[in-house]
Amino acid sequence: MSWYGHENGRHGGAWRHLAGLRCRPLAGVATALGSEHEWRFEVVLKSGGTAVVEVAGEIDLRTGAMLRQGLFELTDQGFGRIVIDFASVRFCDAAGLGVLVSVQNRLRRQGGTLALARVRSAQRRLLDVAGLDRLFSLYDSVPDAVRAEQKPTTAPLG
Repeated sequence: MSWYGHENGRHGGAWRHLAGLRCRPLAGVATALGSEHEWRFEVVLKSGGTAVVEVAGEIDLRTGAMLRQGLFELTDQGFGRIVIDFASVRFCDAAGLGVLVSVQNRLRRQGGTLALARVRSAQRRLLDVAGLDRLFSLYDSVPDAVRAEQKPTTAPLG
């Protein structure tokens, strides 16, 4: 599963589709349409009950719904543990955090968990300030996150 994004216009102009859904782009990355921007959600590993997802670009009001949809589809497919590789996420706002919390809550109700790997220091500070560093398991690498079998200890946020 892979979703790539490209947007024409400053305030949500015409959206184009290529290999799935399209949305807000990542600066400096060329796409097949020649855009300098890209937002990407890609499942890179499915092993047992664990799925690893790479997200690139910004997680915000514009892209949050697509991220939620992609992650909920994984929970619907029976994946109880989802690892998100944050290495290419350059921005995450409150709407993005809300998506992550909703996915974590859904996973916890099903006995699963959401783990974040390679989170940049600025985003770690945001998680810390929001108190979400206690909700999510944070790892320095994707392999560390995949190998870990931590049981969630925090109740879902309402």
